[in-house]
Formats: sequence, C-alpha cells, structure tokens
Amino acid sequence: MRAVPCALVLACAAAAAAPPAPLLPGTAAGFAAAGAPRRFEFPRDDGPHPGFRHEWWYVTGNLDAADGSRFGFELTFFRFALAPAAAAAPPPPRSAWRSREVWMAHFAVTDVAERRFRAAQKLSRAALDLAGGDGEPARVWIDDWSLAAAPGGAGRWTAHASQAGYAIELTLTAAGAPVLNGVEGLSRKAADPGAASYYYSVPRLRVRGSLTRGGETLAVRGLAWLDREWGSGGLGRDQEGWDWFALQLDDGSALMFYALRDRGGGRDPFSAGTWVAPDGAVQPLGSADVAIDVEDHWRSAAGDRYPARWRLRVPRLALDLTLLPVLPDQELQTTPRYWEGAVDASGQRSGRPLAGRGYVELVGYAR
Repeated sequence: MRAVPCALVLACAAAAAAPPAPLLPGTAAGFAAAGAPRRFEFPRDDGPHPGFRHEWWYVTGNLDAADGSRFGFELTFFRFALAPAAAAAPPPPRSAWRSREVWMAHFAVTDVAERRFRAAQKLSRAALDLAGGDGEPARVWIDDWSLAAAPGGAGRWTAHASQAGYAIELTLTAAGAPVLNGVEGLSRKAADPGAASYYYSVPRLRVRGSLTRGGETLAVRGLAWLDREWGSGGLGRDQEGWDWFALQLDDGSALMFYALRDRGGGRDPFSAGTWVAPDGAVQPLGSADVAIDVEDHWRSAAGDRYPARWRLRVPRLALDLTLLPVLPDQELQTTPRYWEGAVDASGQRSGRPLAGRGYVELVGYAR
C-alpha cells in the first residue's frame, strides 16, 4: 500500500527492547503529522524524514536470467522513531549505543524454477553505523544490506542484499517520474485524525544486475516497483489489514490498489489506488472503482488462510484481469508474518488481450 504498517514497525521496536508503543489511531505526540497535501521535492524526498514517526522504502520486482530462470524479489527498509527528535536527547552518561531510531529490513527471493521462496529479516538500532539513512543522495542500510540513490536525482538506485543461498546486486533506473498517490501525495487511510501518510511510487524501474543462487551468479534484468511512504499515525480503529496490488502491464500501464479490510473482513471505504496510463497520465482510483473477487485460497503450514487467485476489474478503464501467484507459498516468516509475492496478470482492456507481472502483499491474515 503501503498503508501504515504499524504492526511491522511496532514489532521492530519490541524486538529492539524499546518501550512498548500502542497501536492507536491519530498521530503520536511530538511527531510531525501527515495532515494536508504538501509540495514534494525530489531528490530530497527520496531520503529520510526524521520528524515523522515511521517511514519505509519498498522495492519489489520480477527478474529474468539469460538461461530462462525467473525470480521475484523484495527488499524493504523500515525506519521507526522511538521518540520525537525534540525529546530524544539521552541523559548522561551518554552511550554510543543509544539511538532514537530502530531500523528493520526484509529481503525475499522467489525462485520460480526451483519452486522455492526464501526470506530474511534484519533488525538494528541506528547507532555505530549499524543502520541508518542519509539524504541527497538517499541511502538506507542495515549491516551490508542497502538501497542507495545515485547523486543528482537521476532516478537511479542500487540495491544490495544477501541471505542463505541468494544475493542480489542490482541497478534500478526509473522509466518515468514519481507518481503521487492519494490527493497530491496525501494518502488518507481512515477518518481518524492522523490516519494518513505521504505516499509516492515509482511504478517502473528497469533492472539490470546479478542474482547469485547457491554460488552461481546469473545476469538478470526485469522491472521493479518502488514505494515510498512516511507518516506518524496508524490505521483506523476498525481496520485490521490490507491487500495491496502493484501491476506492471505489457501495454506500458501500471496499476496500484490497496484494499483495506475492516475487522469483519469487509472492504473499508478508504481503500484507494492509482492508475498510470501508457502515456504517463495518472488517474486516482477510489474504492468503488475497483472490484476484486477472490477465486482461490492457500493455507500455510500454521493454518492461516490467504487469498491465492484474484479477479480484478476496473469498469471505467474497461480493465479485467486475473492474477495468479507464481508460487502459492510466498509467506515471510518474519515478525509479524505476512504474504508478499510475485504474480502474473492476464486478461483484457477494452476487449484487447493484456498481460503483465506484479506483486501482491497480504497483511493481517496470519494469527
């Protein structure tokens, strides 16, 4: 979405032995609020926004190797402030280990040919150069995992991460300007004050680089999607999760939509998205514009039931798509658990065949 993933960032704080923070609507006291549209400035907004309570850099993509192997990948960095900057000065004696921020990162690879999904998580405080973020050029990192923008705002990023059996070294180049989601980049998630974030996407990043599998390095290329979001609030009082869709279609168009779920399992009216036409024209989408029917499910080893096939329709765009995961099991065994994986899209627009690839994220289904 990424609608405010408070479950993720609060779990991050808990894992770092920070004081517990309640999952409440509204904006945490002392932090900046996403309350009105703002002027976005690039490349400055690629970097951190320390006045806000939390933010994230989210990259997902589909890659192809010369030998025909196909991969999906996710590399995500979360920043979570434990205290507002004005209240962050530690009492003496000072320690080099003290920090007002905790960082978390997820790195996942979907290996389609091997029918294998692997994911890893890192947690660290922003101290002693263990983790952190820089601006202009933007760079975020935990240990040896990093996502960095090229100097000068050229729309180019590099991504590096490794885990048992897999590693990536990728260059990502934007094919188009950032797209503002919501109302001029203000994405409101509920009627509760503060339940909003600033949110932009780069729907098409051309990817080149290498993926290492079991000691073998493969040259890969493909498309990735970057989501950037920051704010200080949570979801609404009656919301419990979301289904997020990001699709790159073969006619050059792109679709993002997040379906917020209430505690009864229904669609929340603040669900929303963005359509980017092949010529780059941007159209916001409201909840009523997008119909999503779940046509199949997958059950995890823990017994949690996730959607696993969707029919997605946007009547005013004459768009009708079926989405299928490339693997049923793309659940991250992180804190908390959630499903995020590569999907294939097929269907039609205005009666003409249309296909594509993308990613889907499912949060709030795991017990």
